[in-house]
Amino acid sequence: MHPKRLAIKDFTYELPDERIAKYPLPERDSSKLLIFKEGQITEDVYRNIDQFLPSDSLLLFNNTRVVEARLLFQKATGASIEIFCLEPHAHYPDITTAMSQKGSVQWMCLVGGFSKWKAGQILEKSISHAGGHIELRARYLEKIGDSFSIELSWSPANLSFAEVLHLAGMIPLPPYIKRQAEASDAKRYQTIYARTEGSVAAPTAGLHFTESLFEKLNAKNIQRSYVTLHVGAGTFQPVKSEHMEGHPMHAEFIDVPTTLIQQILEYTNKPITVVGTTSLRTVESLYWLGVKTILQPGIEPAALEINQWDAYELEADDISVEYALTSLLQYMKKQEWDRIITKTRLLITPGYRIRIPQALVTNFHQPQSTLLLLVAAFIGKQWKSIYQYAMEHEFRFLSYGDGCLLFRQQAFS
Repeated sequence: MHPKRLAIKDFTYELPDERIAKYPLPERDSSKLLIFKEGQITEDVYRNIDQFLPSDSLLLFNNTRVVEARLLFQKATGASIEIFCLEPHAHYPDITTAMSQKGSVQWMCLVGGFSKWKAGQILEKSISHAGGHIELRARYLEKIGDSFSIELSWSPANLSFAEVLHLAGMIPLPPYIKRQAEASDAKRYQTIYARTEGSVAAPTAGLHFTESLFEKLNAKNIQRSYVTLHVGAGTFQPVKSEHMEGHPMHAEFIDVPTTLIQQILEYTNKPITVVGTTSLRTVESLYWLGVKTILQPGIEPAALEINQWDAYELEADDISVEYALTSLLQYMKKQEWDRIITKTRLLITPGYRIRIPQALVTNFHQPQSTLLLLVAAFIGKQWKSIYQYAMEHEFRFLSYGDGCLLFRQQAFS
């Protein structure tokens, strides 16, 4: 059956609100860890995850950094308007370029209280900080789909947009954490290795890792490397259609250097573990980008991105990981790229064959979400018994909750 025909009702479970973690535990690596391997479920805590990962393996993380994407403006009348910065306008080639803009930038946003924002009215916000003062302005340009094109400008103009958000914005906690962001979230809703600014949600599987845990991994010669996928608000978008055919998969930017692709090639006969669904989507997207360079050798750089159904409609049965990644590297060399920056809409659902990692570290995900579909694709129908076990054994769910280490089954059955 084509994944388009999958019924989302088959990927649900009962999640009481009290099981959703509203705050992280005091120590990152003290969260509970469910281990699923060869059909068996055991449990431990994250600080001992090194005991369950094979020596001489590769661990891949997503090093994106959450930006303070929520901007709150207050009109003279006292009415509040909230601007939630989703992604840069399409005329910027990537998020990094948009985040580095100085003086002004155009961004696609959600706007809370838009009905209170009159046409032509410029919203203003003053921010005092240790280094001085910022005047921030917002101007509505146009509505595009479900979001709004907003021009943000500021003075002093020598500040980058990333710096402005850091000083003027707030961390956007997921909607199911039903509280306002607090000062502690600025640190705890980031991984300790977050580097590249651009996400509006954290790659939460990595929130559990600490420097002391990294030392344990080093002792087992477990190598660590990093990809970048900037997590968009679409990651929280519920599947509202009856079948997956009616669900538009959100696009997210990925940024991967040639050195990482070469390293994956070196580990094709060794164990690879990805930390988080975003890391999984990134490395699997690399495979499909390589497939496209094989099937369409003259493809233009601007067209080299992954669409929602590519993995199910491109003829790739005979294309190995080695062949695909080698072809991608050759294409990048021809373009004189030292990294690939593009968009992926890769939808991983039951029916998808995982190509690269053997294991996945991930949190527990919302019912009827594309993230739960990904877990089902990775380990099969056993996802139901795993989630039932987690529910019965007091695991905490979603972004600030506990997690699991899942070893891949050979087929979805």
